[in-house]
Amino acid sequence: MIHMIRHGKPASIWGGTDDDPGLDDVGHQQARAVAKALLALPPGERPTRVISSPLRRCRETAQPFADALGVAVEIDPGVGEIPTPAGLSNEARPAWLRTAFGQRWSEIEGDLDYADWAVGVGAAVAQYEGCAVFSHFVAINAALGCAIDDDRAVVFRPDHTSVTVFQVKDGRLCLLQQGAEAATQVL
Repeated sequence: MIHMIRHGKPASIWGGTDDDPGLDDVGHQQARAVAKALLALPPGERPTRVISSPLRRCRETAQPFADALGVAVEIDPGVGEIPTPAGLSNEARPAWLRTAFGQRWSEIEGDLDYADWAVGVGAAVAQYEGCAVFSHFVAINAALGCAIDDDRAVVFRPDHTSVTVFQVKDGRLCLLQQGAEAATQVL
């Protein structure tokens, strides 16, 4: 099994001055709570490795679980945040994301083939059988879309520290359990 976890509540939102915020106090509490929940899984289901997006909010969410396991957090940009088109400012990113969230991967405008990016996220996640993968709203949607053959950029709205569980069957990512959905919008 692969447990894919959305990061905890960040200290700032999109378009702020910090393009790599850590967690706020609630986010740190969420990180400790998800670590406790993962540790409570039976030995055959409990992840034994910890993988994270390079961004600080994911690394900080992953750290309590890694500390409890006594392992290092392994960084993989392949499970990272959706790349922003070159030249797009922090201030313009929220509007670009809002538009992207209503589209299919192939319709998203930018200097990248976002359909290929989404498939790449699914492939990155599929290599982490037995791991906890700490990632982002959009990357979790990319992985879920790969698992259920849905090419929408937003398939569901994972809450902070929600856990979506996948397995790999015949080299393909398959959904076992969708994580908790956020009660509010991302933006």
